[in-house]
Amino acid sequence: MAIDFDAEWDHRGLGSLKWEFIVRDGEPQPWDRTDPDLGEDRVLPMWVADMDFRVAEPIIAALQHRVESGIYGYAGKTPGYLSAVADWVQRRHGWFVDQDWIVPTVGIVPALHLIVRQFTEPGDGVLIQRPVYHPFSFAIINNDRQVVCNPLELDGDHYQINFDDLETKAKASNVKLAILCNPHNPVGRVWSKDELSRFAEICHHHDVMVVSDEIHGDLILPGHHLTSYGLLDSEETEKSIVCTAASKTFNLAGLKTSNLIIRDPEIRTSMKKEIRNTGLWGLSPLGLAATQAAYEAGEPWLEEVIQYIANNHEFLASYIEKYIPALRVIPPQATYLAWIDCRNLGLDENALSQLMMKDARVYLDDGHIFGPEGAGFARLNLACPRSILEQALDRIRKAVESVMS
Repeated sequence: MAIDFDAEWDHRGLGSLKWEFIVRDGEPQPWDRTDPDLGEDRVLPMWVADMDFRVAEPIIAALQHRVESGIYGYAGKTPGYLSAVADWVQRRHGWFVDQDWIVPTVGIVPALHLIVRQFTEPGDGVLIQRPVYHPFSFAIINNDRQVVCNPLELDGDHYQINFDDLETKAKASNVKLAILCNPHNPVGRVWSKDELSRFAEICHHHDVMVVSDEIHGDLILPGHHLTSYGLLDSEETEKSIVCTAASKTFNLAGLKTSNLIIRDPEIRTSMKKEIRNTGLWGLSPLGLAATQAAYEAGEPWLEEVIQYIANNHEFLASYIEKYIPALRVIPPQATYLAWIDCRNLGLDENALSQLMMKDARVYLDDGHIFGPEGAGFARLNLACPRSILEQALDRIRKAVESVMS
């Protein structure tokens, strides 16, 4: 049955972070429509990474069933939940995961903070590859560790890893942990098996533990394929943690449920201890129910949403090439996030942000929040009805024309 992703749903009054809040000074604040800096016109929010679509019907049914039980006490991982997670990873990615390896958490970002604290010491270096999802840096800096950057290199129309620089950074005595983003947010790369194998080889050689954030790993665009870090040579990846969740895949971020897949028993025991010690051991009964339903019965919905997102990516690229040639879209291989090169406009980061927010009335994520390597870029979330995307692009076109004229 075809799903109507063109339908526009009213998000007002639901406490939607995307539609009812704006981030200022690092904190979400309720949207003030009378703010003189913003005016009263409706700003189109295309920033934070969640979808504007309703979730799959089997998820809604599972949540309704759970709510109707009237029982909302403490919840734990059930055999059914663990089986659903393991079966999904096997079916979608060809990776056999023993159910004992699965450690549910309240989210990947909280888990990254716990991992940094448990497996490094204050002052240690943690390697990341900017421009990259900015909470990686927060998990490092806020826990008194040092960011060590192996910056990605833009080669023509795609990003690649500088392995010579990675080798140099990894062998530094203070680097104990590397956080990999696969698929990469925001640049949209799906790292190849060869790239991942070389990454793993270097980190293993220098005794650097690897955390692979694969939260976008089910949103692979047609023509591309995810190789999970867990599928690589077992010896080189034994000392690793793979992070997964249904949250991006099925639009469940608000239900605060994710999974760490940890093959090594010592690392798994240490991680469970850190979860208990920080008091983050509780699981959401609704999050567990929704995730299980998504993995058991949500696949048809996912296939349709991936195609819709792919079509939106194609529409975006075609529109910008035809009407806003001063901008350039980096061709994506995954995710519903578009990485747009705005450097030809010649604007500094503040002017670019103002152009999009005040002039175009479109709320994007500024590229510089992903690190200085992202300056001059913007991230646009196109997991929305085509009509919203078209409105946003029309607004951006007019704003850019005013700058270029």
